[in-house]
Amino acid sequence: MTGAKRILSALCLLPVLMMAQEQKKYKVPVLKGKEINPVIRIRIDAAGENETLQQMEVSIKGAAIRNVKIFNAGADSAFLKGEKPLFAEAKAAAKITFKGNLPLRQGPNYLWVTVTPDVKALLTDRLNINVTTVQLNNRTVKVPADNYTNRLGIALRQHNQDSVHTYRIPGLATAKDGTLLAIYDVRRDKGGDLQGNIDIGLSRSLDKGKTWQPMQIVLDMGTWGNLPQQFNGVSDPNVLVDKNTGNIFISGLWMHGVINEKGKWVEGLTAESKDWNHQWKTKGSQPGFDVKQSSQFLITKSTDNGKTWSEPINITRMCKQEDWWLLAPAPGQGITLKDGTLVMPTQGRNATGKAFSNITYSKDGGNTWKTSNPATKESTTENMAVELSDGSIMLNMRSGANSRDTSSTNGRVVATTVNLGQDWVIHPTSHNALPEPTCMASIIRHDLIQNGKKRSVLLFANPDSKTARQHMTIKVSYDDGKTWPGHKKILLDEGKSRGYSCLTSIDNNTIGILYESSQADLVFQTIQLEELL
Repeated sequence: MTGAKRILSALCLLPVLMMAQEQKKYKVPVLKGKEINPVIRIRIDAAGENETLQQMEVSIKGAAIRNVKIFNAGADSAFLKGEKPLFAEAKAAAKITFKGNLPLRQGPNYLWVTVTPDVKALLTDRLNINVTTVQLNNRTVKVPADNYTNRLGIALRQHNQDSVHTYRIPGLATAKDGTLLAIYDVRRDKGGDLQGNIDIGLSRSLDKGKTWQPMQIVLDMGTWGNLPQQFNGVSDPNVLVDKNTGNIFISGLWMHGVINEKGKWVEGLTAESKDWNHQWKTKGSQPGFDVKQSSQFLITKSTDNGKTWSEPINITRMCKQEDWWLLAPAPGQGITLKDGTLVMPTQGRNATGKAFSNITYSKDGGNTWKTSNPATKESTTENMAVELSDGSIMLNMRSGANSRDTSSTNGRVVATTVNLGQDWVIHPTSHNALPEPTCMASIIRHDLIQNGKKRSVLLFANPDSKTARQHMTIKVSYDDGKTWPGHKKILLDEGKSRGYSCLTSIDNNTIGILYESSQADLVFQTIQLEELL
């Protein structure tokens, strides 16, 4: 496991045995649906070759835990997947004593404490777990406690679950009846991007995220055009709920076959073909509208809160300029404006192949769609939109320039429009308020009633780093995105991950987030808004 680590205790020295004990607790989610959740690493430095670990005591407070396990990693500080636990599984209690005789090698010895949450544990629970003492050669050493508590979550999708290699690219929305809709790439054969055997999956929750129904597939082009499924991939989903009608739209980008680096569609592909290219790579998507010229923009619709879905509609000709190399959904969530306009964040490549961000919108409930001008001349891609208090739209965008910038100018690109993207104005916070390691991010507006009065806040989630996709964090703005107070943020996962996320409003007091975590492909967690207010 990598990422920033918090040291919970100072080095404790035994004057006779010359051993040191160090405890590190990790700021990561503890996941329901995942059997092994590493939370603490213990380091014991043995000066000699005859030292033995005889006993370890662990205290547990807060969330209901089904079991605690201790793993021996030896001289390797990383958690070793697939290893058998050193101590037998034990039923969790307020205090657990593990007894045994583990000979210690001279030098550093690493042990890991892992937990399995009980099915009755709530997502609002916190877990405070500490190693309190260790016994070495009949000497008991106290280990100072720390008050940091791990948040609970749900491992919504895990590597190799349902025979799928990787789940990626989360979107999350709340249907009009309160159903939660989690969407994602179902990357069946490998973890990489298009082209590949990729479908768009959906998980639904009818109880505000406590439990989730089995996965549905909502966009799958199968063997269209007599090509194998690995040459009919659909990726990068976006979900949009029409708050007036309750209709739900899920969009995705479909790639048929392979357009090679010279911009030519490859003929004669079979199941054994190894040809590959990407819509953002070289000339992997080209000007024009045909499936052999350009990647295609698909939308499917549900009128029953996500239970069933229509056959996909192709809106490429409706929305893409012919000379553009690409027009695609921007993954995450779309919005409904106060006047009923549906707004979907989109991205593409212009007539020179340069990336841009914009919006695609509908004034008639999703029957027809129009695409705006690019939001900035800078090269930007994945983005999400929010409606501000004055009715303008703010677009928050990923910038390729940030991958080379660790200075004060590193930051999300932000622009606003008052006329549905015909004209854009760069926002004062652009490139200075919200750092990023060049990664998709999520932003939503949450309207609530507080002390009998209506108010709204903006919530933003991304890896809070300029250099690496780690430290998944939620931030809040109380003034329509003019400022983002540094002391008002919540760290969800300090570890490295793929870093994509999507937020949604669950109810007046609760926010939900689906993100790519260091602990599972896709993790769902809830946040009580009072933590930020």
